[in-house]
Amino acid sequence: MRAIWKGSITFGLVSIPVALQNASRTEELKFRLLRKGDLSPVNYKRVAQVDGKEVPWNEIVKGYEYEKEKFVVLKDEDFKRVDLEATDTIDIVDFVDLAQINPIYFHRPYYLEPLKGGAGVYSLLRQVLADTNKAGISKVIIRTRQHLAAVKANGNLLVLELMRFADELVSPSAITVPAEKKTGKRELEMATTLVNQMTEEWDPERYNDDYRSALMKLIDKKVKSGGKELPGTKHAPKSATNVIDLAAVLQQSLKEATGPKTKRPKNAKRRAKAA
Repeated sequence: MRAIWKGSITFGLVSIPVALQNASRTEELKFRLLRKGDLSPVNYKRVAQVDGKEVPWNEIVKGYEYEKEKFVVLKDEDFKRVDLEATDTIDIVDFVDLAQINPIYFHRPYYLEPLKGGAGVYSLLRQVLADTNKAGISKVIIRTRQHLAAVKANGNLLVLELMRFADELVSPSAITVPAEKKTGKRELEMATTLVNQMTEEWDPERYNDDYRSALMKLIDKKVKSGGKELPGTKHAPKSATNVIDLAAVLQQSLKEATGPKTKRPKNAKRRAKAA
């Protein structure tokens, strides 16, 4: 796997050479834009605004518009020149308890791979973070922008999770939550029991992308039908549970939760153990 960034983790006078590797991938179906009449693929062209002529990639540069229609060109060397040290370091400025960080700040994870000469200190930092349940809050420049990030222990690895700066989050005060009638003690107890009965140990393999699987089945049907229109399926939107019916709905939910969990997804490992 090719590293997307190489540099060092630093805290105090300690430096650990590391490489940044992708820890996630997006499984999305890709679609082409087609002309409706003959299904001819539609291509995008890079066209200059002033004369409408197509521009090849080797003639394209990055520019910042500092005034209306006035630009200054920036080359790759300019981005590195901003702060040479900051472009190749993950500088830990604070250590904080993970429990204090609202998950809404976390954005995207990357694996940190120790490079030559850094394995010993890498393991030491990972062990300390795991034992104390803390994260190293840092700043790192990837490509052309600076990110807030957290260095965390994850098994025998260190993970760098990119975070959002506070001013990148919309204030929760922008969301209006209407005042509701206070929930009764009986409903609260039943809801708590339902949550407890539906609680499982975290196992990410229990969950699959059902929409993607269903979409692939639909695509297969359309291919086999020669592209004909398929009969539609109407789904009535679910209405909010009325406060008056809440106790009855919770009671029915509890009844179903205590029954056989035939509809709950099971992963291959669990089936193998049962066998």
